[in-house]
Amino acid sequence: MSVQDTTTLDGGAPGVTGVVLSDPAASKVKALLDQEGRDDLRLRIAVQPGGCSGLRYQLFFDERFLDGDQTYEFGGVEVIVDRMSGPYLGGATIDFVDSIEKQGFTIDNPNAGSSCACGDSFS
Repeated sequence: MSVQDTTTLDGGAPGVTGVVLSDPAASKVKALLDQEGRDDLRLRIAVQPGGCSGLRYQLFFDERFLDGDQTYEFGGVEVIVDRMSGPYLGGATIDFVDSIEKQGFTIDNPNAGSSCACGDSFS
């Protein structure tokens, strides 16, 4: 187990250097985690090279802690951002939309200069 930089944010109080998980997103993640039936998983949000705009978001469940991980807590859901992704995600809000037109997680990222039409990648 490695040392972690732990920051706890209230779901309604976005931090300048952290990510924010909206209440609907936290509820959806909690429901998905409950379906997994494991209590050692947390939501990892990462940025990786790829996509049509240069960088791609990745959201997945992870049981690992890596050196330099930033940890946040929203409504009983633990969110982890790795050291390299942190600067790209500072101030980003992850939401969950469930409408007749669209269902899924959305990311509103003030650091994104541009994004592709599908919304999965940015630069």
